[in-house]
Amino acid sequence: MNGEGRSSAHGAARPADSSAGVNSSARCVNAVIVGGMIFRKQPTFSRKTRRFALALLCCQMLLGCSFIPKLERPAAPVSARYPNGGTTSAASSELAWRTVFKDDARLLRLIDIALENNRDLRVAMLRVEEARAQYRIERAPLLPSVSASGDLTQSHLAGLTTEQWSVKLGSTAYELDLFGRIRSLSAKALETYLAKTETQRAAQVTLVGELATQYYTVRRFDELIANTKQTLAVVEESYRLNESIFKAGGLLELDLRLSETQVLTAKSNIISYQRQRAQAENGLVLMLGQPLPPGLPQGRALADAPVKAVSPGVPSELLLGRPDILAAEHLLRAANADIGAARAAFFPTVKLTASDGTTSAELNSLFGPNTAVWSFAPQISLPLFAGGRNKANLDATKVRTRIEVANYEKAIQSAFREVADALAAQRAAREQIRTLEALTAAQQRRYDLAAARDQRGVATYLNVMTAQQDLFTAQQNLIGSRYDAVAARIKLYQAVGGGWK
Repeated sequence: MNGEGRSSAHGAARPADSSAGVNSSARCVNAVIVGGMIFRKQPTFSRKTRRFALALLCCQMLLGCSFIPKLERPAAPVSARYPNGGTTSAASSELAWRTVFKDDARLLRLIDIALENNRDLRVAMLRVEEARAQYRIERAPLLPSVSASGDLTQSHLAGLTTEQWSVKLGSTAYELDLFGRIRSLSAKALETYLAKTETQRAAQVTLVGELATQYYTVRRFDELIANTKQTLAVVEESYRLNESIFKAGGLLELDLRLSETQVLTAKSNIISYQRQRAQAENGLVLMLGQPLPPGLPQGRALADAPVKAVSPGVPSELLLGRPDILAAEHLLRAANADIGAARAAFFPTVKLTASDGTTSAELNSLFGPNTAVWSFAPQISLPLFAGGRNKANLDATKVRTRIEVANYEKAIQSAFREVADALAAQRAAREQIRTLEALTAAQQRRYDLAAARDQRGVATYLNVMTAQQDLFTAQQNLIGSRYDAVAARIKLYQAVGGGWK
C-alpha cells in the first residue's frame, strides 16, 4: 500500500506523515465499515488500496460457498401400514389433549396445573432457551465486532510533563467466511435449537400422557376400594347371620370360619388398595409440581370411557409428526452441517483487523487537522501441516452423521412399534371388557342362585362362599380391564405424537 503508508501482512499501516506517527487511532466520524474494514472519507486511499478493498467486498458478496453436503432424508425402515389396516389422520395441534380428554373436567384441570408447574417440563423449556442463546452466539461471528476506546497518557521526564489524548474505533479479527465455516457452525446450532424445541414438545406430550395414566391409576384404586367395601358389607352381613345360627346350634363351625375368612380377606384387600392409592396419588402430586388443589371437578368413572377412542390402523406417515422423530432429524442435520465446518478447515482463513481515530497532545485539538491515524491489517492463514488433525476431524464428523442416521431410523422403528403395541392393547382391552362383563353377569347369577339355595337349606355355605369369591374376582378384573382400555388409548395418544383428529 502506498500514497499514505505501507501495509504489512500482519501489522498496521504507517502513515507517510511523520507527525501523524504519534497518532495511534482513527477518527470516529465519517467512518464506514466494508468487509470488516473501517474507512473514512479523509484521508483518501490510494488506487491499490481501493482495489484491494473492492476485491474483499466482492469476496464478501460471494460468501455463498458452503461445504455442507446435501442431505436426503433416510427412507422409513418400517411398513407403510400398521397391523390390521385402518386409517385415521393426524392432529398437529399442541392442544389436542383438550379434545382427547375433554370428557373429564377434573383431568383437564390437573393437566393445566402440571403444564405450568412440572419441573421436568420447566427444565426442558430452559434447554430450549439455552439452545436459542447458543445459536445466537454461533451467528455472531458473521458480523464484525466493533469497539471504541479512549486513552489519556501522561508522562514526566526531566521536569517536563506531556499528555497524549486518543480516541479509537476499531474492528478486531473479523473472519471472512469465504468457505462457509462459520455458517456451517451456525446451521449446526440452529438445528440443535430446533431439536431442543421438538424435545420440549415431546416432553409435554410425555407429561400429559403420564399424568393422565397416573390420574386414572388413582381412579382405578378408588373403584377397587369402593367395590371391595361393597363386598365387605355383604360378607359382614353373612357373617353376623351365620354367627347367630352357629350360636343357636344350626351351623357347623367350619362354615362360620369360612364366613369369617371372607370378612378378613376383604378388609386386608382394602388396606392394600388404600396403600397403593396413596402411592399413586403421591406420584400424581409430583407430576403436578404442587399439592392437589381444593375444589376440583368430579372425575369420571372408568366405565364411561373418559378418553377419546381412536380407530385402529393409524398410517405410518403419522410418525413424521412425532416430536422425538423430528428431534432426531434435526440432530442428523446438525451433524451434517458439522461436516461442512470440518471441510472448510482445509482452506485458508482470512481475518481483518482495522481501526480509525484521532490522537493529539491537547484535548482541544483532538479532532483537529493532521491528527488522524488509521490502520488495516489483513491476516491469511493457510493450513499446511496439522498432523492429520483436519482429516481425522472430518472423518469423525462423517461417522457422527452415520450414527445420527442410525438413531433417526431407530426412532422411527421404536415409534412404529409403540403405535402398533398401543393399537393391539386397545383392541384386546375392548374384547376383554366384553368378555369380563359377560363373566361378571354370569358370576352374579351364580351367586344369587347359591345364596337362594343356602337360604332354603339345600346347599352348603361353601358353595355360597365360592360363588361370592369368584364374583368379587370377576368384578375386580373388569375394573382392571377398563383401566387397561383407558391406558391403551392414552398410550396411543403419546405414540402418534400428541394428538389426532
